Amino acid sequence: MRETLFRRKQSSGNTGFWKKLMLTFLFSTVVLVHPAVQAEGELSTVYHVYVGEGYIGAVDDKEMVEQVIDDRIDEAQEEYENMNLTTADEVNFVAEKLFEPSNDNGQVTEQIENEIDIQAEVYTVEIDGETIANLPTKEDAEDVVKQLKLAHMDESTLEEAELNMENEKNIEIEKGNSAVVDVSLSEEISNAKTTVDPEKVATVEEAVDLLKSGKAAEKDHTVKDGETIGDIIEKYDMTEEEFFKINEEIESNDDLKEDENVTVTEMESYVDVIVKEEEIKEAKIAHETETKNTDELYKGETKVEQKGSDGTKEIHYAVTKVNGETTETEKLDEKTVEDPKKEIILKGTKEKPSTGDGKFTWPAVGGTITSKMGQRWGKAHNGIDIAGVSDKTIKAADGGEVTYAQFNSGGYGNKVEIDHKNGYKTTYSHLSSISVNVGDKVAAGDKIGVMGTTGQSTGVHLHFEVHKNGSPVNPLKYVSK
Repeated sequence: MRETLFRRKQSSGNTGFWKKLMLTFLFSTVVLVHPAVQAEGELSTVYHVYVGEGYIGAVDDKEMVEQVIDDRIDEAQEEYENMNLTTADEVNFVAEKLFEPSNDNGQVTEQIENEIDIQAEVYTVEIDGETIANLPTKEDAEDVVKQLKLAHMDESTLEEAELNMENEKNIEIEKGNSAVVDVSLSEEISNAKTTVDPEKVATVEEAVDLLKSGKAAEKDHTVKDGETIGDIIEKYDMTEEEFFKINEEIESNDDLKEDENVTVTEMESYVDVIVKEEEIKEAKIAHETETKNTDELYKGETKVEQKGSDGTKEIHYAVTKVNGETTETEKLDEKTVEDPKKEIILKGTKEKPSTGDGKFTWPAVGGTITSKMGQRWGKAHNGIDIAGVSDKTIKAADGGEVTYAQFNSGGYGNKVEIDHKNGYKTTYSHLSSISVNVGDKVAAGDKIGVMGTTGQSTGVHLHFEVHKNGSPVNPLKYVSK
């Protein structure tokens, strides 16, 4: 009697082989035993050993072969401790009882030990039927997809997004923040169980890197004016050998023609991570400015009648990112939070008078009188000195026409003179800069320059004079702070 007693691996597709084998033993090996012979001896069992469909030999102890296989697996397990190892081929035993059996114990165990191939049980990571990587467990293979996604978001964000997607839940977006509403892959990744050489098993990290780095794909490149082979291979990170191999018709730069195509290779990822986010951003609504003419102001003068302010609005965007790079932004909604306020500016149209009204104003912005009109240092001081101001603007004391605007006017330094056309003239000396020109018409309070210390000056100040009918008069009779 014969029977199959041991197999190292579940059968897959060779059932017919073993049925034929059993029928051969049952019908072609009939043992006829004489009663006298049968009484003299006893039947012994031998085990015929098959690796795959190949016959190895017979042994009298199948456990001896099993132990050799176990030892080989245990030895490999020390090197590949995180893998589930098995044999590449099925090892089967067929028992046979004989009166005078013979065995090939040594030959069989030696052949099993030397030739049996150890394989790792793995789960593949596949795209369109192409195996990209082999992982030790199903959990590892599934984790590859998760780690691909986690390269572009944190774990809590991914978990929340996938939960919302599963429950088809609408996500509330807070102003100023973004939320992930969808995470997907450009290609479907599938898994299958198989066995491979343990050296071909990858870690999760290695599998993720493989998917990211992708594979070289051929594409056309249009040659630009003056472009060389060196320029092209540098742009696409190719070697000369790679370039000439796929462009056999090109031997040198002389063969490159402008606007013609050459073949190049560029790395393309096996799969892209597509993340869709929604965000609400606050944006300004610019206010308008309106200018109105008014004869209440002189030409060149302006006044803000109504101060403007920008409004605000909230814009709801949908943003698509591929491998972390924004590829599309779509406006979903827009809502005004605060309306803008128009700014209204009055623009003067009134002509400035060429004649003053005789009502003089203080020519500086505050300040202190540091020297009055009279004798000083043995000679006449025909005006007053004003200093100690925070704003150095010098202003016209009354309306009139600029008759003098000269830099470096001797001891007066930079000097301006205004004729008020009513017998009065005023002068402004030691300016650091002059803001008017001869012939300009000015009104009382117009800026004519900046206080300085030019000419014969002991410090930053304004020397101010008033002349009536050609003679200097005391300015303090006409102006005061």
